Amino acid sequence: MNYADLFRLDGRRAVVLGAGSGIGRESARALGAHGATVVCADRDRASATETAALAGQGAEGYEIDLLDTAAVERAAGELGEPDIVVLTAATNVRKRLLDYTRAEFDRVVALNLGATFDAVRFFGAGMVRRGRGSIVAFSSIRGSTVEPGQSAYAATKAGVVQLVRTAAAEFGPAGVRVNAVAPGVVETPLTAQIKNDPDWYRAYAEKSALGRWASPGEVAGAVVYLASDAAAFVTGAVLAVDGGWTAIDGRYTPPDS
Repeated sequence: MNYADLFRLDGRRAVVLGAGSGIGRESARALGAHGATVVCADRDRASATETAALAGQGAEGYEIDLLDTAAVERAAGELGEPDIVVLTAATNVRKRLLDYTRAEFDRVVALNLGATFDAVRFFGAGMVRRGRGSIVAFSSIRGSTVEPGQSAYAATKAGVVQLVRTAAAEFGPAGVRVNAVAPGVVETPLTAQIKNDPDWYRAYAEKSALGRWASPGEVAGAVVYLASDAAAFVTGAVLAVDGGWTAIDGRYTPPDS
């Protein structure tokens, strides 16, 4: 084995769904930097094109509405034979359960879980036929830890974990790997509401073992790892990239004895 090339993705085609900003954009850039030819897909065509300009030679933008099942199925047919599919798109409505509406719940479930379901099915079908491929979905620390106001989001992120595990079990005999990344708090457009509240922002930073938030680029390395041959025997896994958030219990540090 040539360990020097373990993370290289030369000759591979990657599709990043939700590539217009945040973790999706940085994942596309990281995959391109390791040699993959990247399709940067997003509902905002201009943002997808901007990401493609950053994602290396041969990268292209692609407009897609992930809430449109037919559009996801069409993309799986139009975008060639990807070796790597990454799905980062997500939304959240932070409200307590008794204040939530069914319409808000359905909106969060449709994108976070429904779009993942469609992407895994349609892109996974081609990978299974070809006998190769890596799918990387996105869960969250909220898939295992919760707080008030995170009901629908947490439920979808826990659902993504079980969907990934099931796909890994079903696709594994064909040589297709399916994994999830579970980030902690990351500075993206989705968390702008928190960043704009200094006390909330600081409380989240202090909750992790590293005492800070992550940048989107610090999550992209996990995507490259799971997409590459470095993870050739990794499937059905949930890789926490949370600065130690889920490793520690509580925020209070007792005095030295």
